[in-house]
Amino acid sequence: MEYHPSASPYQRVVAVPEKVAIVTDSTCDIPSIWRTQYSLQIIPLTIIWGNQQYLDGVDIRPDEFYARLPQSDLHPTTSQPAPQNFRAAYDQAVTDGAQSILVFTMSSAMSGTYQSAVQATADLPVPITVVDSKSNSMGLGWQVLAAARELGNGRDAAAALAAAVKVRNGLAYLITLDTLEYLNRGGRIGGAAQFIGNLLKIKPLIYVNHDTGKVEAGIPARTRNRAIEGLYKDFFHRLDGDGKLHLVVLHNGAADEAEQLAERVNAEYSPAELFISLTSPILGAHTGPRALALCGYREG
Repeated sequence: MEYHPSASPYQRVVAVPEKVAIVTDSTCDIPSIWRTQYSLQIIPLTIIWGNQQYLDGVDIRPDEFYARLPQSDLHPTTSQPAPQNFRAAYDQAVTDGAQSILVFTMSSAMSGTYQSAVQATADLPVPITVVDSKSNSMGLGWQVLAAARELGNGRDAAAALAAAVKVRNGLAYLITLDTLEYLNRGGRIGGAAQFIGNLLKIKPLIYVNHDTGKVEAGIPARTRNRAIEGLYKDFFHRLDGDGKLHLVVLHNGAADEAEQLAERVNAEYSPAELFISLTSPILGAHTGPRALALCGYREG
């Protein structure tokens, strides 16, 4: 069975009081069907691999990145967008008729992307709000989608922001790594530092703390199977309740395991939304090959 995003069930379009543009960054991992449906403007971060630079999602696809990563002796690094990249998107939104702009970026504790987005707002002729998502990947993406769906249902920018914050407050985002080597090299290890010194003996579990926007350490496992089981149990423990579930299985070139995990999730929880996605190479440069994640929230 394959899991793909479909046209959103939140598609009812009515007259809106103002035209609101949404801008986000390329770590959001929102599938292309929804990027198009909600007219999202995506600002790419940059992957630096030896002497080459690639715009995320423009010059290199995730499948290409993860096929190359385990074979490369060079460790890729990443770079945030410059303020002028955000400003170009803001100016284009105004040209296209936007009366206000909402901007969602990956966590400011993980990247300078948020600061670049803020710096680009000076003297803009329309109201603009830049939101630190305190997350990345679909932890960011679910917030963007919540805002976009509110706008699509005729709500205003304030309601869209409130919907995004509500989703963030209920998010769970856990990742099991096949190795901690990449996170350590990239300097993004945060609260997961306690794993250092035992890199080769464990399968780390990490999670995003959506209060601080930092990566924290979960309970590691000794084997891959136990790590995935721990990921599954901890994730659904955090999302205990009765509301509808909106979930994604994310992976760094571990398609078979992602498929198995999605089948189990679907059989046991029947979520309202469920799909599988490759993680942005920007994040994969820090989490390494074969990372596997669950990210989502429960309505409530």
